[in-house]
Amino acid sequence: MALQGKRKVLIGTVISDKMDKTVVVLIERTVKHPVYGKYIRRTSKFFVHDPQNNCKQGDIVKISESRPISRKKRWRLLEVLDH
Repeated sequence: MALQGKRKVLIGTVISDKMDKTVVVLIERTVKHPVYGKYIRRTSKFFVHDPQNNCKQGDIVKISESRPISRKKRWRLLEVLDH
């Protein structure tokens, strides 16, 4: 019997909505520098499936991990939090 975990849920900002049914979401996190101890901002870009083309650039969205939808898309749009 395989254990099934919860899917990751992240909150980020839409930085591009030029593709059809796809948006690019920027996720920002802070990590502690291993030597100096200063907190540094790190960013990641995710290609997110948006089937109704709801998102516009600048929206804050909640996304969830999913099965591969295309070569780069592994995330789905859950909801638009702020316009």
